[in-house]
Amino acid sequence: MNSIFTEIRSKETTMISDSVLQFFQSKNIVVTGGSGLIGRQIVSRLLDAGASVRSVSLDNIQVQDGVEYVKGDLCDFGFCQRIVKDMDCVFHVAGIKGSIEVTKSHPASFFVPLMMMNTNILEACRLNNVERVVYTSSIGAYPSAEVFKEVEDEEGPPMDMFPGWAKRMAELQIRAYKIQYGLKHYAVVRPCNVYGPGDNFDPANAMVIPTLMRRISSKENPVVIWGDGTAVRDFAYSRDVADGVILALYHGTGGGYVNLGSGIGYTIKELVETLQTIVPFRAEFDCTKPSGFPRRVMDISLAKSLLDYDPQVNFQEGLRQTWNWYRENHDEYLQRKNYFATV
Repeated sequence: MNSIFTEIRSKETTMISDSVLQFFQSKNIVVTGGSGLIGRQIVSRLLDAGASVRSVSLDNIQVQDGVEYVKGDLCDFGFCQRIVKDMDCVFHVAGIKGSIEVTKSHPASFFVPLMMMNTNILEACRLNNVERVVYTSSIGAYPSAEVFKEVEDEEGPPMDMFPGWAKRMAELQIRAYKIQYGLKHYAVVRPCNVYGPGDNFDPANAMVIPTLMRRISSKENPVVIWGDGTAVRDFAYSRDVADGVILALYHGTGGGYVNLGSGIGYTIKELVETLQTIVPFRAEFDCTKPSGFPRRVMDISLAKSLLDYDPQVNFQEGLRQTWNWYRENHDEYLQRKNYFATV
């Protein structure tokens, strides 16, 4: 198994108390998307807590020993019924991640499978009386804003439109369960721009940080970046977000959802400069190209008060660990399910 990943785990601190970790000891747990960016971190934390973990995905990736890896399609309701039977907890982290360009050009590739897998796994959990469930939504479910704060009833369409609506529909499904069935232990979180070991480095649809790292690794000189570098984003390290998801399942998120981010805004220029402290490269900003939304940052005050959420990994260290992982695993994306392949 991956020695780099094991080394990263051993060096990291956690915001999760021993009493919370003890709750998961000997529990039977399913993590959908357990080989993904956030999911693999949840799996490793639960294993350390003494849980029996089943990781479910369509990837051909097995990260570590001690996990039951199951390959299957969450769009199949019968499969969902089988994998959650007799489970104590379900972490529904599986999703579809892609760049802005692929979001616009392949909306059905996001919307249809997201709707199907979310509806299926949540309904399977309800029918099988799974005690605790947490669903990982997205910052893309928010309407456009500069600072994102939880509200009870949102006005306006989601920023990411098709995937955003699919995410919101799953949130609404859980809300309906709470009203009709009283399922108070079904939690919802909305992470921001998450990065870390296990990220998607596919050049055709990767997000900004893995895209930059791949281009740096390819020795582009200079690395040309769209915009003037002033756009601000909230980048959160995957291990911190995973801990937040675990805390959400344990504490619950009340009747709504909770943000998981760093709570800090970094400009794209700051991102580039921080990467340059880790691996030297020459960058050039193309001001003739659009920079995107000027500012997108999460308010994480509710997560701090409700979940004891407290991000531990600073930006430079998170980027360093991600870069080190990528150097050893640069082709892992070839083992992932590609929802954007021509069919």
